[in-house]
Amino acid sequence: MPHRVKDILWLAGRDYRNEWQMSAFFIVSLAAVLGPMMILYGLKFGIVGSMLTNLIEDPRNREVRPIGSGRYDSAWVEQLRNREEIDFIVPRTRAIAATIDLKSETASRIISVEMIPTGQADPLLKTQTIPQSLQQIVLSNKAAQKLNVKPGDEISGSLSRRFKGRSERVHISLQVIDIAKPASFTRDGAFTDLLLVEAAEDFRDGRAVSALGWSGTAEGNDKRTYPSFRLYTSSIYDVAPISEALGKLGIEVSTRVADIDIVRTMDRNLSVVFWLIAIIGLFGFTLSLGASLWANVDRKRKELSVLRLVGFRTGEIVWFPVLQSVFTAIFGWLTASMIYLGVSFTINRLFASQMDSSDSICHLLPNHFLIALILTLGAATIAAILAGYRAARIEPSEGLRDI
Repeated sequence: MPHRVKDILWLAGRDYRNEWQMSAFFIVSLAAVLGPMMILYGLKFGIVGSMLTNLIEDPRNREVRPIGSGRYDSAWVEQLRNREEIDFIVPRTRAIAATIDLKSETASRIISVEMIPTGQADPLLKTQTIPQSLQQIVLSNKAAQKLNVKPGDEISGSLSRRFKGRSERVHISLQVIDIAKPASFTRDGAFTDLLLVEAAEDFRDGRAVSALGWSGTAEGNDKRTYPSFRLYTSSIYDVAPISEALGKLGIEVSTRVADIDIVRTMDRNLSVVFWLIAIIGLFGFTLSLGASLWANVDRKRKELSVLRLVGFRTGEIVWFPVLQSVFTAIFGWLTASMIYLGVSFTINRLFASQMDSSDSICHLLPNHFLIALILTLGAATIAAILAGYRAARIEPSEGLRDI
């Protein structure tokens, strides 16, 4: 049996090569259908894929920002932190109290910056060092340029207040442990430990901060409440559910869920369009190849009946058109892949100046080529079923009549 299969494979290959004009026609016909589909999907995957990647990688798209002021205690924040959909959350104090004046020895001016409470796994400081004490800060890129400082430098911070009818100012020595990336915070800012932001609020409210030696009426208590928080979800797909959950609690939030929905809808709609075109194209090619193979079997009835006479079984004869359709599928796929690679290279070169270096307008992954091959082989096999059925009905006596 293996010997007969080898013979059929050899005969089908020889016949396919001898009629190279017709074989080439089939290959070009397949490539003309498959090539444009691969280019279309490459454009869809490249453009929408880049948009989705940018949405996913930019932590600002995962931010859920409360609007207005509320009252949130540590227990409430901790309860949210335990949810799987939430990647990072930290409470915030009043915005007016979360500012500090900074001065460095390498700059002539004093700048006022916003203090942003941070902590471990802060999405905006993913690759940066996180402040571990009240004296450590991570400056925004803009603030660092104005102060002309670099990681490891010491700077002076100061806070002022009006207390018991007189103006007071306190100073604190701060260490710049890192500089945030420009996209992390575009204004003058400093990422600090939550304790420093709380200390600034206590000082401005007239309360004492014993850890820093700042005097006041009384120490802050453990029942502190916060007017706001910084919250980032684990994925862009968690933004909408968390927004709805907070909305049910009466917390109005601002998100980029509309931008996320636009890209997701575009991805869905383009996928539907692509598959409609792909199904129509593959269906048309399957019918065309099936009819051609059927006609080819009819044209070679004599040769196939002679094979039956010399001992080949019906099941082995069926493999003759099936193998030839597989040859067409493989060579057509290779031709379409080369067409895609040439066209995609040209498209990406044309739009290179409008895209980031890591982005591509037209792009396919290796598994996409494999899927295209499997679909092509499937369509070719289906097309060969009709011809195989026709070949199976050829009787050996038909070869005798023509001798």
